[in-house]
Amino acid sequence: MMTKHPILIACIGAILANSAPGHEKTKTAGPNGGRVLTKSEPDVEFFVLPDRRIQLTALDKNGKPAPVTTQIVTATGGDRFKPTKFAFAKQGDVLVSDQPLPTGNNTPLILQFKTTADGATVTERIAVNLADCSGCKLKEYACICDHDH
Repeated sequence: MMTKHPILIACIGAILANSAPGHEKTKTAGPNGGRVLTKSEPDVEFFVLPDRRIQLTALDKNGKPAPVTTQIVTATGGDRFKPTKFAFAKQGDVLVSDQPLPTGNNTPLILQFKTTADGATVTERIAVNLADCSGCKLKEYACICDHDH
């Protein structure tokens, strides 16, 4: 026996359409629309500026921007056989890389954080994909959808 419940069927269809695999929002973007990195203390937002330089913003426990203090960051990325080395300098309350990312939309990057000069090094690896995500409209490196990057 088949029962017809068009409203129930429409509701289930709407729920399934809004939960399509690959575009569930399970992550939070940083305050500038960048990717939040959580291995270092404090958390840091990784954001690529329009000139392709990297901006790192320290975040407080509520995910709000906080001034950088004694953090030391270096990064290496790009071509494995001729990598680009990045240094970061304080500009206002954030750290900004000394040079832009190499050309292209996909750059593998290894970031190394130290809270203090004699502190332990924390390593973050990130694939910097500068393509736009079709789901959340952020850059793929900062995407908050639940799909493979």
